[in-house]
Amino acid sequence: MPGWSCLVTGAEGFLGQKIISMLVQEKGLEELRVLDKAFKPETREELSKLQTKTKVTVLQGDILDAQCLKRACQGISVVIHTAAVIDVSGVIPRQTILDVNVKGTQNLLEACVQASVPAFIFTSSIDVAGPNSYKEIILDGHEEEHHESTWPDPYPSSKKMAEKAVLAANGCTLKNGGMLHTCALRPMYIYGERSSFLYNIIIGSLKNNSILQAIGKFSIVNPVYVDNVAWAHVLAARGLRDPKKSPSIQGQFYYISDDTPHQSYDDLNSTLSKEWGLHLPTWSLPLPLLYWLAFLLETVSFLLRPVYSYRPPFNRHLVTMSNSMFTFSYKKAQRDLGYEPRVSWEEAKQKTSEWIGTVVKQYKETLSSKTQ
Repeated sequence: MPGWSCLVTGAEGFLGQKIISMLVQEKGLEELRVLDKAFKPETREELSKLQTKTKVTVLQGDILDAQCLKRACQGISVVIHTAAVIDVSGVIPRQTILDVNVKGTQNLLEACVQASVPAFIFTSSIDVAGPNSYKEIILDGHEEEHHESTWPDPYPSSKKMAEKAVLAANGCTLKNGGMLHTCALRPMYIYGERSSFLYNIIIGSLKNNSILQAIGKFSIVNPVYVDNVAWAHVLAARGLRDPKKSPSIQGQFYYISDDTPHQSYDDLNSTLSKEWGLHLPTWSLPLPLLYWLAFLLETVSFLLRPVYSYRPPFNRHLVTMSNSMFTFSYKKAQRDLGYEPRVSWEEAKQKTSEWIGTVVKQYKETLSSKTQ
């Protein structure tokens, strides 16, 4: 393929960094622009050390700044949009989530039109599909089944609106007279080294006598390793640039999973961390009781809102999402994108467990230095 250039948003993020490390190995990629609102010093150092012939340009800017996005998109061939606010527990204000996830995506689509960027790949979420009830059972679901979340919570509703905007933009006329082609990827729950969610569970466990946080005992899900999700984005970028493959990809969404065994979230966390002495509690509340307790806590939060800001430790959406039988096939991505997981379950398990080991070691060393 001829020389091309790419912009990745959310470049500081867990997934964004993996996509970047794979993209710089792609043939013909002349420039890679990486955009985020803020970069940690260690991330900037890692980016500067990338062994690549590709020019890597670090851009610090806000996804809500239309002028910043327009400048970032100038001369770009492909945009990979991973930037998002992820929050399923109600910590972040609703408007903040809607602004970043919906308005930010719309801003970026408009910037692509103005800068005549022909390809746009959106990182969506399995939350767009549901589950809507813990009683709902979807095993090996696929794209033709049209599953759609009905939750009013800001994260699933914002990702659903953003994905619809991206897919609706497919076929839009660009400023130079060309055409914008889009697609969306819906990863399952993503795990792996540097997962902030997994990190918080591990640190929380270490602070509470090594008992893992139990949130998903009753679920059957198919988590996906971060490298495999990143690989699917690279393949989507190749596909939208390939005149032979592009027509079948345009305007489509894809579930992205891998060969990680179907299991509960709790079993996954336990398997990844048991080598380091972390274990799950031996009991939990029955699921219906847990759901209605969440409803009660949400009601208390709502009633107290005029006088006191109370954030429940969990809500009905989190209970449902964490305790449903909800798995999806990657066959459509395999057919259209040529997607095959690059990393096996055994390798993913080993790499993630080794990273957890370093987190445990660093925590204990920090604790030890404080007590001396």
